[in-house]
Amino acid sequence: MREARGKIVPREVLREKLTEHKRRGEKIIFANGCFDTLHVGHVRYLEGARSEGDILVVAVNDDSSVRNLKGPGRPVLDENARAQLVAALRCVDYVVLFSEASVEALLEELRPDIHAKGTDYTAETVPERATAARLGIRVAIVGDPKDHSTRTVFDSIRKAAHD
Repeated sequence: MREARGKIVPREVLREKLTEHKRRGEKIIFANGCFDTLHVGHVRYLEGARSEGDILVVAVNDDSSVRNLKGPGRPVLDENARAQLVAALRCVDYVVLFSEASVEALLEELRPDIHAKGTDYTAETVPERATAARLGIRVAIVGDPKDHSTRTVFDSIRKAAHD
């Protein structure tokens, strides 16, 4: 079994590795997120993604993109800690950090077979749906119902601290 850090790879290395997996006929699944403190919803999303194919690649937003998406005070954990936590999950094969506002460039670059999104999306609301369709990438909605979030975890911690 590979150590979690060994699963975290730069884009150039990931492209080469995925080329070899595709050559062997393996289906590549792509998932993404901030993962600012890992919770059960993240685990279920990533396990659901993995069930769609053979090799799961997870793109983790870098610190600057999390700040832009989530606002002040975020991320709580830095990008290296978040990447390592995601990489430690058995269902994850590779982790790559990214700084763009969306994963469209990564979809273009990596050309996975499947783009997995959580149940907070529908096939019609996936931001990258047009890019995925143009590239022949199937979009899969995976995971359990979106009734947990990092924000909810933080709110519970704040409430417990004041009780």
